[in-house]
Amino acid sequence: MTGADDGYVRVTTPAEMEEMLLRLSQPGGASLQLDAEASHPFPVLVVEQLPGEHLWLDISAIREIAPELKRGTAFRLLGQSRDQMLRTPPLAMSECQEQGGRLMCRCPYPTSLEVLQRRASFRARLRLGMEVGAIVRGDDSEASLQGDLKDLSLEGCQLELPLSGAGFLADADLVEIELCFLNGTRFAIRAKPRHRQADPERQALRVGMQFVAPSGDQERQLWHFVREIERESTRQGEGSDSSLLPSLLFQTDLAAPAPVSRRNVSPYATPMAKRLARIAGYLDAQLLEIKQGGRLDSVQLSSFADRLLGLHAEDREALLFATCCLYNEPLLVRHGLGVAVHLLDLASSGPLPRDVRKALVACAMVHDLGKSLLPTELLEARDWGVPQRKALAAHVEVMRERLGACHWLAPGVVQAVVMRINERLDGSGYPDGLSGEQLGELTRLASVVDVVEAMRRDRPDRPAWTISDIYRYLLSHPGQFDARWVKRYLKHFGVMPIGTLVRFAGGELGWVQRLDGMGRLAQIQLTERAEAPGEALGEVLRGERLERLGEVAEVLAVSC
Repeated sequence: MTGADDGYVRVTTPAEMEEMLLRLSQPGGASLQLDAEASHPFPVLVVEQLPGEHLWLDISAIREIAPELKRGTAFRLLGQSRDQMLRTPPLAMSECQEQGGRLMCRCPYPTSLEVLQRRASFRARLRLGMEVGAIVRGDDSEASLQGDLKDLSLEGCQLELPLSGAGFLADADLVEIELCFLNGTRFAIRAKPRHRQADPERQALRVGMQFVAPSGDQERQLWHFVREIERESTRQGEGSDSSLLPSLLFQTDLAAPAPVSRRNVSPYATPMAKRLARIAGYLDAQLLEIKQGGRLDSVQLSSFADRLLGLHAEDREALLFATCCLYNEPLLVRHGLGVAVHLLDLASSGPLPRDVRKALVACAMVHDLGKSLLPTELLEARDWGVPQRKALAAHVEVMRERLGACHWLAPGVVQAVVMRINERLDGSGYPDGLSGEQLGELTRLASVVDVVEAMRRDRPDRPAWTISDIYRYLLSHPGQFDARWVKRYLKHFGVMPIGTLVRFAGGELGWVQRLDGMGRLAQIQLTERAEAPGEALGEVLRGERLERLGEVAEVLAVSC
């Protein structure tokens, strides 16, 4: 055996090849795939083999591709042998004839066969950015869960489901899984839930599924999916092969309904919040990659930074409010997006080049994700001493390392936003205790935005602060925070920034959604409860109807 470039091993021993081809001769044992763009496997029968000379194939069931074969289009034979996936090198038809109503095709005997490792150990893992939805249905009920496919083999798969689905699976010995690809392809198969792993921070449940008695046709389809996932993963990977064509399975069908996903079952307060949740989904997946030792995906980070810039250009106020509407997301994701959007909005008030703004957004989104590797007891500590602060600083170096492949990021922006955002003017920050003139303007700006976003959310050692209390704190600590940037922040976002919950004189509660040029309320959305915005928000008020509510009597602190 010799190695091949894509994980297959080449078999050239005549006896071993003959045995494998005999297995392909069994009914349902072989498929034919044209060596052409967007080709899919077709069922074919291997009716005769003469080692060293030729193969005879029955292509009666796929007569429509006979013209292609007659024109000399190359093809491969695909199949399984002893739980291994195998294929021939490209072959070409040498003769085609009708025999007793059957359409027969002759081709040269292959000079070798290529075998992929045993299916029991081979799993095609979906890279970050590759989306395949999954619907899990109970065997004896109409209840179902939506989730995401994470890896696939011929024997089973791993799904990520909502943590709330743990009870559903506890009562299910057998389920039906329907895989939902972006191009509209659907595939259903029965399975048994096996191992489960809960991730409370991400509100997710990883479940290993074992397929139950798949038919020959299901195995062929699974094989096709496994190979397409592997090919698309290779195409999207670092140092990817540009000659590989995109898999049709991952091409979005614009006419198809909304994608199936664990995240699509969550309600969102506004349309912009739902769109921002797509970026949150990327960060959530990236958070898991980091926990598992992976690096940040440069291509995906660039793509989602561009997407966030686009949302901001479309409607900055709607985007600012949307950062308050992601209460179901992990805290590190919410914080990263909050810092990214507010830093972008403040930085965009000046003549900053787009590539710098993009780098700002990218670095801000991920700057705190390294905290996911810190011990839970440290993150939930109520008392912070020197040992705790020293341990906390470890997350900064983690992110510097994980950003190693993102060469498009300006080093100065990485240094200011990722490495130094937690430094303070008086040297009391971390990781290096820098102070004064050692901290540039971008670091000073980013640290103000970061602290505002942190203080407006609950923490184990304190509840969320009101925006007025946050401003008061920042202005009373000029030794730590640059007073110029604190005042610019206050002037830019106002005393009641978008995303503030206020109570009016008549008792009505409303979320600030838009301000006029003077920083006064221009639009609010009513709510009945002092909690993070969800789908149950009330009427939107502006103009005279807003004025009739009277003066704001109180600004409330709500962690979101």
